[in-house]
Amino acid sequence: MKRWLLFLGVVGPLAIACRMFEISPLITFAFSAAALVPLGALMEDATEELAEYLGPTLGGLLNATLGNAPELIIACMALSKGLEDVVKASITGSILGNLLFANGISMIAGGWNRKFQKFNHETAGLNSGLLYLAIVALVVPAMFGHTTPAEKGISLQVAVVLMAVYLVSLVYIISNRDPVIVAAEERHHDPKATPEEQPNVKRALVVLTAVTLGVALMSEILTDAIGPTATSLGLTTIFTGVFLLASAGNIAQTFNAVQFARDDNLELTLSTTVGSSTQIALLVAPVLVFVSYAMGNPMDLVFSKLELFALLVATGAIRNTTVDGVSNWMEGVLLVGVYALLGIAFFAT
Repeated sequence: MKRWLLFLGVVGPLAIACRMFEISPLITFAFSAAALVPLGALMEDATEELAEYLGPTLGGLLNATLGNAPELIIACMALSKGLEDVVKASITGSILGNLLFANGISMIAGGWNRKFQKFNHETAGLNSGLLYLAIVALVVPAMFGHTTPAEKGISLQVAVVLMAVYLVSLVYIISNRDPVIVAAEERHHDPKATPEEQPNVKRALVVLTAVTLGVALMSEILTDAIGPTATSLGLTTIFTGVFLLASAGNIAQTFNAVQFARDDNLELTLSTTVGSSTQIALLVAPVLVFVSYAMGNPMDLVFSKLELFALLVATGAIRNTTVDGVSNWMEGVLLVGVYALLGIAFFAT
């Protein structure tokens, strides 16, 4: 944690100074995006401490949910500035980044000195199947929007359905916990446990609160700079959202996924990346629609044809890669290659 605090103590003030003295938007964007890395890592550390207190199942859900908090905060800040198209593109970018880039480099890092890595293909298949259904749901408003004038009402209805599916999935996961896991979770609350054995919940909550405020501040600086940065680099709105904005929110989570794979725990890598992508589709996207309505500037879920194509390709690629429960570094290269090809397509659009 200390090294992240040191890094944050350097890049955080630099980002604020760039904002105050109106230094180049590109430099301001770079420092604010860099500051999100230690903030995301600190949030991950605090979340893991709370997860240890809650137990494997509930802790895993909390870990996956708060892992998407930076993306959600950044997107809400962008919505407040009227950047709806960039926000929608960032939803696509987060899913693509998790499924293709994060998984790809994780498989490369984890499998480089190993012949192969094994993981539970049933769990991976369940996660990717749920993600596939979520992506199909996102296609519905796009089909409607591309055949008739865009209608935000159907996007709101789809958002309600997605949120309902997410809540039901939580009920299913919690109610179908293995008795052995439930017993393990109960032991976490053993009053006879020594202080050294108990996670520091209060400290974790304080860190989460402070980090959330920090993420909100850096996100505001970043979203102010993203428009001028994109213009100066000659980037389109959709490319900016899919690759710049989404990457800024995914940096810390990608680092964690790579570390899990290097520790030969590719199953945890896939749970983090695929689970995060599923939550983006089922939770983050609907929440952003609800927030946009609360702000009085409704956002629809009508994605471009290229975005829909990319989402379907990414979902199919990860399902094919994880179907056998075994991976190697070459499969990681293929995933990164698909991500690069899609990047070229978005850049040219």
